Amino acid sequence: MKPSLRLGRVAGIPIGIHWSGLLIVAMVTAILGSSVLPVAVPGLAEQLYWSVAAVTAPVFFASLLAHELAHALIARRRGIAVRSVTLWMLGGVTELDGQARTPRAELEISAAGPLTSLAVAGAAFLVMLAVGGPPLLEAALAWLAVVNAVLGVFNLLPGAPLDGGRVLHAVLWWRYRDRARADRTAAAAGERLGLVLVAAGIVQAILGSLLGGLWTVLIGWFLTGAARSEAITRTAREGLRGLRMRDVMAGDPDLAPAWSDLENFTASVALQSRQSVFPVVDFSGTPVGSVSLEAIAALAPERRAAVRVAQLARPLPAERVLAPDEPAERILERPAPPGEPVALIVEADHVIGMVTAVDLTRILSQAVLRHPTEAA
Repeated sequence: MKPSLRLGRVAGIPIGIHWSGLLIVAMVTAILGSSVLPVAVPGLAEQLYWSVAAVTAPVFFASLLAHELAHALIARRRGIAVRSVTLWMLGGVTELDGQARTPRAELEISAAGPLTSLAVAGAAFLVMLAVGGPPLLEAALAWLAVVNAVLGVFNLLPGAPLDGGRVLHAVLWWRYRDRARADRTAAAAGERLGLVLVAAGIVQAILGSLLGGLWTVLIGWFLTGAARSEAITRTAREGLRGLRMRDVMAGDPDLAPAWSDLENFTASVALQSRQSVFPVVDFSGTPVGSVSLEAIAALAPERRAAVRVAQLARPLPAERVLAPDEPAERILERPAPPGEPVALIVEADHVIGMVTAVDLTRILSQAVLRHPTEAA
């Protein structure tokens, strides 16, 4: 998930917030200021309610950040690089560069978030008891304690992609020594859980709690879709098992010389090629980035003669440069933004192949065809 606003780094991990997360901060502030706090502590000035709400909402989002950072820090300790943490409407997303290699590592990473939320809930409750007033502060701390406790317990529900689904997956993986079987069970549990939440939300709305019901339906719908997506990814991973990058790559792609001007490159290569993305290489043939037709087209034609390919090239993250004998499953772990290659396959510092978004669609379809029963 791409953040709309970058907040900085914590322990070297990039932190961002999606626009939907900003919307939720505003909504939480409004709910606290207009209903929760006035009901809990009636008779105070309206401005006071809103002032406390305006402080409590960001503190709540900080607790969500603590939840995600717990995942990220444990993952990093387990040898998995962390790309970023992004807060959004339904909580947070921690993007990892790879998967846990053992059931124990997955269990530790998955459980860290909910346990942190429960710890925050306990801390808020203890602070509430310790301060002994004023009542409005106690109400805000009580709300933070309850919400974080609910968040921790909800995330432990046994269905992917919730943390509890990952915990279930880790336990089943350890129990059966079969990661694929654990994948299937956790994804199926997540889909069923999502459907139950959708049904519960509809009933909730019919009984009179329209806003709460719609929110429950939204969460259930998201869980169902995410679980199905995980099932598809799992099927693709099984279909790719045993294949290497050299088996799935498009070999000998057209290259973009970094020193060439865009006008010459467009005429001599881009217009003759069937590619929409080109690896950019230096004089020695070493890849230094990528450039897309879309990026070239966005540049005014009269400027192309004065601009070098290198000036328009996007940097190439090291995690998307793969060796030809690496497992083909690795392409599922490294999503690429539009206009960039999913992976470059490099041997002896020279590009010998590439996987683009179009290639990835074909590769995944072929992988699913290798396991038609699983896909159904």
